[in-house]
Amino acid sequence: MSDLHTVLDDLRAEGDDLDALVATLPDENWALPTPAEGWTIAHQIGHLLWTDRAALTAVRDPDAFVKTVEAAFGNPVGFVDVGAAEQAGRPPAELLADWRDTRRDLADALAEVPRGTKILWFGPPMSPASMATARLMETWAHGGDVADALGVTRTPTARLKNIAHLGVRTRDFAYVIRDRKPPAEPFRVVLTAPDGDSWEWGPEDAAQSVTGPALDFCLLVTQRIHRDDTALVADGPDAEEWLGLAQAFAGAPGAGREAGSSAS
Repeated sequence: MSDLHTVLDDLRAEGDDLDALVATLPDENWALPTPAEGWTIAHQIGHLLWTDRAALTAVRDPDAFVKTVEAAFGNPVGFVDVGAAEQAGRPPAELLADWRDTRRDLADALAEVPRGTKILWFGPPMSPASMATARLMETWAHGGDVADALGVTRTPTARLKNIAHLGVRTRDFAYVIRDRKPPAEPFRVVLTAPDGDSWEWGPEDAAQSVTGPALDFCLLVTQRIHRDDTALVADGPDAEEWLGLAQAFAGAPGAGREAGSSAS
């Protein structure tokens, strides 16, 4: 089980890194397009704010969060875009300040959740550590979209291990969300960390496996890269199929990126 306070430290650091990318942007640059169709930099930060606020509500006021879910189910395809657009229309300085306050309050609130408590979410309920990992995953993924819009190449960090772990843990979810039956047996996943270390999941004697760079795996499970543009190697037909479906985030299956469209 992930240590909550370690994951929260990583979440804070990931938010601070993205914050540094946008903190000094001229207002007009918040309107720069990102790889997500129709989304500007302001949409990306607005989405993170909206989702962090939803998570904070889930922690502090579960009954109010249930109403948020009910409203989302009334527009299951478009509620994410609507929320991002509403926030993106605000003045950049106001949006940034609100995101800073909200992500700080969320991290503090998660640190206080009693052990064993499950937090309601749009997918299955989660532990505080799992919620923090999910927020880290989204902050990193949307931060990558912002970096691409600005032409910035980010340096991968050890924080990717949290995202890779979530990607492995959500293997079956990627099938269920598509009304498909998950593979019966676990896979072996061995990823090369940014520092050259090896991160491993699953039994050593598993019949099928996935190996390759941790960065590529994290980009794939957040649907920021096409399978064909990765250096991941699948040994076995089920493992290969999974890499075409992998999704570490809650919600409907995403369209993913077209081959050759990933930033270098």
